[in-house]
Amino acid sequence: MTGAAAGTGPPVWTVRGTPVGPLLLAATGRGLVTVVFHADGRTADRALARLAARLGAAPVRDGTGAGRAGAVLAGAVRELDGYFHGGLREFSVPLDWSLTSGFNERVLRELASSVPYGATVGYRALAARVGEPGAARAVGVAMGANPLPVVVPCHRVVESGGGIGGFGGGLETKRALLALEGVLPAPLF
Repeated sequence: MTGAAAGTGPPVWTVRGTPVGPLLLAATGRGLVTVVFHADGRTADRALARLAARLGAAPVRDGTGAGRAGAVLAGAVRELDGYFHGGLREFSVPLDWSLTSGFNERVLRELASSVPYGATVGYRALAARVGEPGAARAVGVAMGANPLPVVVPCHRVVESGGGIGGFGGGLETKRALLALEGVLPAPLF
């Protein structure tokens, strides 16, 4: 379904500098649809091409004034700025879940609704929360496929043995996000 078919216009996007590097943010009239780490030129270009193919409409750059999608994008920018400056602990921007489905969506929605700022959850425990106690590896796959990192906090999912586990944005990024939330000590340098 295209954004136009849904009555929301084309998706809109921007790139924001953050303490963990540039993030590409894209929104539809339904909500924030994707967050992409390390959004330099090539990474951003690939992400936008995938987004256009998945949503059936080419995203418009810096469309913060463009109707509902622009308002969602502007809200997401404000909230992420607040998060990275230490003033925001819970996101309220609406989310567009159209880039995920099935088990992955169930896991990501559970994560977003039940693991607050400054807390962590194990892969196995998250699997149990969605009624699939043997699916810890599948939870890891869902975290790697998360289209909305930071806002849907896959950085808060850790190994049950105390390790921080993997992270699509890179382990330095995961450590930085966990340090921002007070879960890990801040890096010395």
